[in-house]
Amino acid sequence: MQNPDRSDAPAFGVYIHWPFCLSKCPYCDFNSHVRHTAIDEARFTRAFAAEIAATAARVPRRTVSTIFFGGGTPSLMQPATVGAIIDAVARHWPIAPDAEVTLEANPTSVEARRFHGFRLAGVNRVSLGVQALDDGALKALGRLHSAQEALEAVAIARSIFERYSFDLIYARPGQTPQAWAGELKRATAEAGEHLSLYQLTIEQDTPFAALHAAGKLIPPGDDTARALYDTTQSVCASAGLPAYEISNHARPGAECRHNLIYWRGHEYAGIGRVPMDGSTSPASATPRQPRRSRRIGSCGWKRSVMAWLPTRRSHASKWRTSFC
Repeated sequence: MQNPDRSDAPAFGVYIHWPFCLSKCPYCDFNSHVRHTAIDEARFTRAFAAEIAATAARVPRRTVSTIFFGGGTPSLMQPATVGAIIDAVARHWPIAPDAEVTLEANPTSVEARRFHGFRLAGVNRVSLGVQALDDGALKALGRLHSAQEALEAVAIARSIFERYSFDLIYARPGQTPQAWAGELKRATAEAGEHLSLYQLTIEQDTPFAALHAAGKLIPPGDDTARALYDTTQSVCASAGLPAYEISNHARPGAECRHNLIYWRGHEYAGIGRVPMDGSTSPASATPRQPRRSRRIGSCGWKRSVMAWLPTRRSHASKWRTSFC
């Protein structure tokens, strides 16, 4: 594992959580939700701005090094919404001239058509949720795009952004190290400077957990999972993309700076429906956990949005009592 610039100079990040997706992937236990009606983005923008203002009032005199739009699926937002949120950050904290501004995106043709707008809004890095380069695997993972559509979205990102990354999930049921090596070599040929590679884990209360409990979904055993991990390290290192933490690989100097804020224990402001425990753990099985980051948040989100969130008992109700 490479040792990226170990500077401990203070860095400050802002994480913006957009909680909506087109569909819920069967492996996902993130705080994300499907709405079948239009999202009132203007009201969400006002709620984000209110929480940013409240957080900055408590934690002034910070210079923003990174902004990360995560989710959920932030690329479902209109570019104007993204720009308005960046503007709200800039009203309360100065943003460094070289700040990294990342937005997570689905690699669908519809969302890829928004990439120019996101770039004009201030985004300078995208992270695409490709997840697999095999149509059968994508269908099994519940993804809505094809492998070809994903590669086309990667090409569009490459043409618009100087920095881009994409995710793949491995240790899928039935996957062999040989098959993974071939898929990963194809991925490294498409990657620019960064790849995020996650072993599939069975998370509690997900459809995959139910299938696993019923014996209908069998992930690779420990020995195969280790062989798949070793294959990951070998193929990526050979492609000039060594690991800089357990699941992320980059060319030296091209690490995701927002990710490094978590791993180095620097401060970040979590805006929106994000965990309140103050820590960020990129992987549950990492041999080296990041130092505890100081998550700065406020109760402004609860006060701002509770009045117009759905009141019926639903999946979304799980988090409504978890804030403040």
